[in-house]
Formats: sequence, structure tokens, C-alpha cells
Amino acid sequence: MMLPVVISGNKVSLESFVIRPDRSGKFPLVVITHGMPSGDEFFTEIVNRSPVGYSKAAVAFAQRGYAVVSIMRRGYGRSGGGFSESLRQGCDYLSAVRASSDDVIAAVASLRNEPWVDAEHVVLLGHSVGGLAVMAVAAQNIPGVVGAVNFDGGRTSSSAPNQPCSPDILVDTSAALGRTARIPMLWLYAENDQFYGPDLARRMFAAYSAGGAPAQLHMLPAFEPNGHNTVMLAPADIWFPSVDPFLEKLGLPTRTAIEAPLFAELPVPPGAVAACQVAFADYLANPDDAKAFAMSTHGHCGTGFGRTTLEAREPALMKCKINSRGEDCRLYAAGQKLAAD
Repeated sequence: MMLPVVISGNKVSLESFVIRPDRSGKFPLVVITHGMPSGDEFFTEIVNRSPVGYSKAAVAFAQRGYAVVSIMRRGYGRSGGGFSESLRQGCDYLSAVRASSDDVIAAVASLRNEPWVDAEHVVLLGHSVGGLAVMAVAAQNIPGVVGAVNFDGGRTSSSAPNQPCSPDILVDTSAALGRTARIPMLWLYAENDQFYGPDLARRMFAAYSAGGAPAQLHMLPAFEPNGHNTVMLAPADIWFPSVDPFLEKLGLPTRTAIEAPLFAELPVPPGAVAACQVAFADYLANPDDAKAFAMSTHGHCGTGFGRTTLEAREPALMKCKINSRGEDCRLYAAGQKLAAD
């Protein structure tokens, strides 16, 4: 959906992805907000971002009876308004993170009017730069927000070319936000987060909680070579046991109330190399229909994602061609079906 919001008096639409129980009633709301890419292709990457990337986490919450909305902040994906999170002066994270929090606050204000939302029980989940954003929202103690989850929150940037901002700036930013935050917060960081490792995470947490902010820190086990994207890539079973006690203290649902739809049992692509057999198992385990899987003539492959199944086809074919070094590729599966079905 394109979520209508008002930010600084301006009407803007934020691209959003909704997963909720398929039944009548009002549900506690989880609002998910994303991280920020880095590198030379920054602006190309942000416009290609999609809120569907957090579908694993969204499904896990929805199974427990929550309505979940993943939002793209201004300038990301198809959201309007223009990118608003640039560093204005040197390494001034604080002004940038407050700009990103404006989007989350506006989204919550709009979503609280939806007939399927329990407006008094809103939980925020922010990943990476989104983690800082929800910390900034918690610092403003917004009505209806009862808790927030900071998943590997932080920011890496430069004040000038080849002059990276010091990690101390993240610690100072955390301290500033923690001075006024009174909304309970859970911090989750992977032991092998290559951007914000355990030592930095603990320093940030100590600075945040020193101002009286109610928070708890849990370190998650290592995931893949870099655990920074655990919330996006890992099965929710890996990290949800740390979230359940937090939700329970807030008086919110923790038990699985709705079984996920059965995934299609599609056969492994004939002739797939070992790496592509693993890739296809991951493809089947992903609880999203907006995906596609392509195979090359000699068993190489590529997986694509998008906002829809149709949109996922082109990146699947492109990645297959890259991975196979130019072999002919064809679609093998789209969504939960074989491409020929």
C-alpha cells in the first residue's frame, strides 16, 4: 500500500507492506523500518529498496496475532518526499536520525486510524539505521507506542571522503536519545555483526540506558559471515525467543495463534549444482510470494525478489546470468509454483 502521512505539514505517501491475520478485529500493530545502504551506488540502491524484504519477521509477528506494516522512509523505494537523512554537519547523526524518526512517527499516526489496528498497542522494530530511528521515536514517547525493538542499530558514514565518522559519535547519539526515552526497548545485536560488534553495542547500550531509558540488551548467536542482517535473512525462530519475554512483559501476545500457509513442495531443479540446491531450499523456505528462481543450462542459478512475483522475475534471470557467467537462463519457479504451471 501507499500509506498517506503528513510530515512537517507536507502530505507524503510512504510505500508499505502489510501482513495481518485474515480475520476481523483490531490487532496490536508492529511497524518495521529499514536500514541504509552504503557505497558508490547509494541512490540507485535506495530507490530499488522494497518493504517486502522484512517478510520473514512480518510473518512471525502476524502468526502471533499482530498486524505488521513495513514502511519505506522518504526517498526509499517508491516513497515520496525525497531523501531526508543526509548528515547536515560533519558527523551529526542526531539531526539525521531525528529526520528518519519523523517518518516513523507519521506512519504510526496514520496507521492508528486503520480499522484493523489496536491504536493503544503499537510496537516498533527498527533495523540498522532504522534501529536508531526507533530509538529517536522512543525518545519522544509517542502516544500508543508501548515498546520498541532495536535490531543491530547504528550508522556508518563519512564527514568527508576517506574520513569515516568515529564510533564514539554513535555512543554519544545513543546517550542523547536515552535521556528522554521512557518507552521500554529491547536491543538485539548479532555476535558477528561486522558493522556494530558486541563491544560497540555494549558501549551504545550503556550510554543509552545511563539516562534512565528502560532497555535490555541481548546478544544473538553468530549468523552467516556477517550477522548484521539476521532479522532479514535468518529464520525468525533464531531470534524470536529473545523477543517473546519482552512482549510478554508488555502484556502482548507471544503464542503462535495462526499457522503459516503450507509452502509448495517443489522439486529441486534437475542438474542444479550443490550451491544452487542449497539456494533453492532457501527459496522454498522464504514465506514470500514475490520471488522467482532461474536456472542456467549447466545448473547455475539466481534468485530474485520484488514487490510482486512478476517484478521478481527479471532480477532472478539477471543474477542467474551473472552467476553462470553468461549462460542461457530460464525461469524455474515463480512464487510458490513452477514457472511452467
